[in-house]
Amino acid sequence: MTDHEVLQLYIDIAPFLAEVCGPGCEIVIHDTKDPDHSLAAIHNSVSGREIGNPLTDLAKDIIAKGSYQNADYLANYTGRNKNGEFLSSTYFIKNEGRLIGLLCINKTMSAVQDLNNALANLLELFRLSGCRETEYSESLDKPMASLMRDRIQEIIAESGISPARMSIQEKVRIVHRMDEEGILKVKGSVAEIAAQLFVSVPTVYRYLNKKEP
Repeated sequence: MTDHEVLQLYIDIAPFLAEVCGPGCEIVIHDTKDPDHSLAAIHNSVSGREIGNPLTDLAKDIIAKGSYQNADYLANYTGRNKNGEFLSSTYFIKNEGRLIGLLCINKTMSAVQDLNNALANLLELFRLSGCRETEYSESLDKPMASLMRDRIQEIIAESGISPARMSIQEKVRIVHRMDEEGILKVKGSVAEIAAQLFVSVPTVYRYLNKKEP
């Protein structure tokens, strides 16, 4: 098949993916042979981009570094532009090993962030964000798991900012602090950190690889 024929298969299936994933999920097809006008198809345009727009800086970096050669996709990374923040994934469209296009899926996070903020405000309004200390307490977890969970909660609380309101830089700083304390070496800690920071497990690892601000 020619490059055009392979790319057309993805362009044809893009409307179906957009319908299945819903209006908060943008489906984009890029033709990498024309980086300055690569955007060949877009559905549910939550990012505000249009057909004929150029490749993103990340896409250009992927091509320059050849990152696509040893992987088929990148999944669940943070994307953003003037229209908001997104949870993005990119599938590398290849023909006989050559990169010819990109299938990108961008999920808008605005509704999720609004929900997190509303929940945080509700918990604070009724003083449900923390339990009162009493003479008695009980943990049904194994001691190490319980201590790990409590310490993660303490570090987040010490920041004085609700996780729903934290910037990425603030979350990166917290993850690095937990790593310095050896918390990430405890089994199950990464999943617990992700849950308490309202992010995914892969995002915690990405924060760990970022330089601390």
